[in-house]
Amino acid sequence: MAMDLFDSKLSANAPLADRLRPRNLEEFVGQNDLVGKGKLLRRLMESDQLPSLVFWGPPGTGKTTLAKIVAGMSGSFFVSFSAVSCGVKELKKIIGEAQERLKFSGQRTILFIDEIHRWNKSQQDALLPHVESGIVILIGATTENPSFEINSALLSRSRVFILEQLAPADIKAIILKALADKDRGLGNYKIAYGDEVLEYLSLLANGDARTALNVLELAVTATKPGKSGIIKLDKNKIKDSLQRNAHLYDKSGEQHYNIISALHKSLRGSDADAALYWLARMLEAGEDPLYIARRLIRFASEDVGLANSRALEQAVAGYTACHYLGMPECNVILAQVAVYLAKCKKSNDLYEAYLKVQLDVKETADEPVPIHLRNAPTKLMRELGYGKDYKYSPDFAYQEEQEYLPEKLKGKKYLK
Repeated sequence: MAMDLFDSKLSANAPLADRLRPRNLEEFVGQNDLVGKGKLLRRLMESDQLPSLVFWGPPGTGKTTLAKIVAGMSGSFFVSFSAVSCGVKELKKIIGEAQERLKFSGQRTILFIDEIHRWNKSQQDALLPHVESGIVILIGATTENPSFEINSALLSRSRVFILEQLAPADIKAIILKALADKDRGLGNYKIAYGDEVLEYLSLLANGDARTALNVLELAVTATKPGKSGIIKLDKNKIKDSLQRNAHLYDKSGEQHYNIISALHKSLRGSDADAALYWLARMLEAGEDPLYIARRLIRFASEDVGLANSRALEQAVAGYTACHYLGMPECNVILAQVAVYLAKCKKSNDLYEAYLKVQLDVKETADEPVPIHLRNAPTKLMRELGYGKDYKYSPDFAYQEEQEYLPEKLKGKKYLK
């Protein structure tokens, strides 16, 4: 649907985060690497030479706001919809209108698709020719890694800009704006607060401006003013309004892979404290403890290996215990396994050896088993020489000289 970018009659009942949405770059807070003076995105916006764009970043970092500011600065017709609720049928209608608009008035159309990663391959394919022909300029917003979630053909025709989590100082600046703004914010309330309250909310918001504003609004509207008409905010009211820390974690998204990678690398680097931190990040965000336990089992062989053969025993025992207990009781079990693995002596000899073997298996096809190593359960096999000249190791005190590899790999060493 077409949108009035910044409706001056925005309902007073709209959430604070919507009412306070920045209307231009001067009001926009954060992302200085993208929209600071002289930065690429800002130059593109100011020159009105926009390619199709993909904004990738966590929730509440300004993706939708930037799209609206981009459209406002370009003078293009702006159409916005969510990939969650709209599909190819709606897209066809929008494309038809965009073609007519371009033909008769010369006005370009910017198509903003929120959560574009929700569209499947065929839906994205339906969009591709219209982006390629220039009928629409696409701005897609996603919280997921575009490399995995957006078709390569569509991605190659777009410029990806990465939006980072907002810093606590940015969140604090946004909160102060909300408290002072009498037209769109909370400036008409009499609110008493200390700097520690601002710092607390700025940290708990986890870089998400929308979360910070939603929590602030709830804390203010849910607090009864005192006799003097003043609403007093404190940490407890903020905590109650948030209910729990807004963890930035998606069990099927990029953060899932980033954090398990951080845990694995912390274990490999023998940093038990960091390993505990990343472990807790996953568990407290609701990750399946058995998934973590499986990764620890893998680590026990890949990175500890024969340097401490009991590591695998510990990891498997941890998995079994987690299966019996579940969360939250199994958190300390996983912590025990993680710390044990972090403190173990490390060796990746087995892992490296298997990679070499794997390569040889692929490149040498099906090498025949040396005839002296073959079993001979039938008379024919014995007549063909199966098992002939095999040296039974115990008879030679395990010191026999005998080749066990195929002819093409004779003498090959995989282990250091």
